[in-house]
Amino acid sequence: MNIYLNGKKLRLMPQQAIGKGGEADVFNIGNGQALKLFKAPNHPDYQNQPQEQQAAQKRLTEHQHKLRQFPKSLPGRVVQPIALATDRSGQDIRGYTMPLIQGAEVLSRYSDRTFRQAIPHQTIVEIFQDLHDTVSKLHFTGVVIGDFNDLNVLVRDRQAYLIDADSFQFGAFFCQVFTARFVDPLRCHPQQVPLVLYQPHQADSDWYAFSVMLMQCLLFVSPYGGVYVPKNPAHKLSHETRPLHRITVFHPEVRYPKPALPYTLLPDPLLHHFHQVFEQDQRGEFPRSLLDSLQWTHCLHCGSDHARSVCPHCAQTPVAAVRETTIVRGTVVATRVFRTEGTILHTMLERNTLRWLVYDRQEFRREDGTLVFSGELLPHMRFRLQGTATLIGHQRQVVRLSAEPGIDRLAVDAYGSQAMFEVNEAGRYWLLNGQLLRDGKWGPEYIGDVLPGQTQFWVGSRFGFGYYRAGDLQGAFVFDAHRSGINDRLSLPLLPGQLIETHCTFSETHAWFFATTQEQGRRMHRCWVFQADGAIVAEAEAEGGAGSWLEQLSGHAAIGDFLLVATDDGIVRVQVDRGQLQIAKTFPDTEPFVDTSCQLFAAPQGLYVVSQREITLLKIK
Repeated sequence: MNIYLNGKKLRLMPQQAIGKGGEADVFNIGNGQALKLFKAPNHPDYQNQPQEQQAAQKRLTEHQHKLRQFPKSLPGRVVQPIALATDRSGQDIRGYTMPLIQGAEVLSRYSDRTFRQAIPHQTIVEIFQDLHDTVSKLHFTGVVIGDFNDLNVLVRDRQAYLIDADSFQFGAFFCQVFTARFVDPLRCHPQQVPLVLYQPHQADSDWYAFSVMLMQCLLFVSPYGGVYVPKNPAHKLSHETRPLHRITVFHPEVRYPKPALPYTLLPDPLLHHFHQVFEQDQRGEFPRSLLDSLQWTHCLHCGSDHARSVCPHCAQTPVAAVRETTIVRGTVVATRVFRTEGTILHTMLERNTLRWLVYDRQEFRREDGTLVFSGELLPHMRFRLQGTATLIGHQRQVVRLSAEPGIDRLAVDAYGSQAMFEVNEAGRYWLLNGQLLRDGKWGPEYIGDVLPGQTQFWVGSRFGFGYYRAGDLQGAFVFDAHRSGINDRLSLPLLPGQLIETHCTFSETHAWFFATTQEQGRRMHRCWVFQADGAIVAEAEAEGGAGSWLEQLSGHAAIGDFLLVATDDGIVRVQVDRGQLQIAKTFPDTEPFVDTSCQLFAAPQGLYVVSQREITLLKIK
């Protein structure tokens, strides 16, 4: 497709791609600007999807008028069109340019507990105060956001920017799209599932979505999170039906997710507001006073953070109470190996020895108590451990710290804000200038070429796996951990929608590649299992929110062709079975010792369970 800006042809390269949604691809075109290019009906993402092709054509037709009438003088935090991108004639609109917000993260990252390890709770309050100002000003101009969700809000330096402005609702142009987790159920058909937008978005539905996002970022759980387990089987509902019946996490028969923060940490007025909005259908502008009065504090007695006048932990449990070192539950013996008041940043199993890195009181320390360095924990730091050495990646640099004198530095490529490097027992692996490299006997050794700036990779003890995606281009590859060359002839299906997160876990013989996407307003979780030669031997998928084991992308222990996964109900074993992934066995006696945020490591001495502050060794009889 030929694209023109102000009559000049614009050539786009795959490495310029910086984003991909269900309706458009986004490219960095330089000079602080990005190009949003709408997908045509013949886009590869819509192959064999006639309904999506029709919707794409309808959007393009509407944008011919809507973008030319786009309102002026919107709030400064709105990333709005600068110039229209057209065909050669200048008449057919194909997209538009907009300011490029460098160094920003989507708001959804701020509801990820792992990402938030380096971000104070009070920062969330400041971000939503800023977002509140923008939403209020937008509504004053007569504009409704419509599809207001945590993927169209970018955060940089506590400032919240609204993107996807072309979907805003104004004048005669209605927003027809929505995201299931954020859509106001009062706007949806009361009896149809999947959810169907029954009435137009309005300002009140924007504030509903605002409340959903705030709750997610404060507590790491959505209003309709958890699992609904009614005592009466006749009352059972599918997860996507719960908003229509207002079955929230506050419902007595909903099992609250273990990794989420207890909602009792929030002040009563804010909790009351959430109850009123999500259970009693109260609408209206979110009360600004609830944000301005929200003040998080650190309890000096128990070490927890809360936003109440009195620490709820200390009010319920004596500070002196200490958990037993060893606990027996049925067939499981659990022994606490380590506990900290700080945060366990990274853990790895090397030659059946567990190693870890802890951050506490401005100090980074290893499992033996050795001080690695002192300083501030930054959000985009990436950590890896190799023997007694600690590797820290930040931006495009990797530093290796060890007992040996001097500091070993490495320049690497980045994927988004993440430094792209990995380690195993043999050495380091990294990307630089579009090449995959590893430590060799005499220096860096070349493995193969990758797509610059768009490639992620992971490595196990025997082989590695990589994935790239840019515009309508996608590829996956495997490589031997000890020899040069990559095999990029993998038959991985094209991932539709917007890519949210990926991860890969290795056993000696298999790689388990997980991907989360957002498609037509719904979260989808998928997994493919590869052999070292790149052959796919099994796959699975599930929609988000239903409590599937697929919703946990990392932290699994892979052994041969099966996977041990931590859930809120205990550990489950997922097995490759005739091309599918099935739960082959459950271990309910492990339930008190694990949750979905835990990492698992299988060793001869037992199964290590690593949470944010504690390491436990489980022995199952």
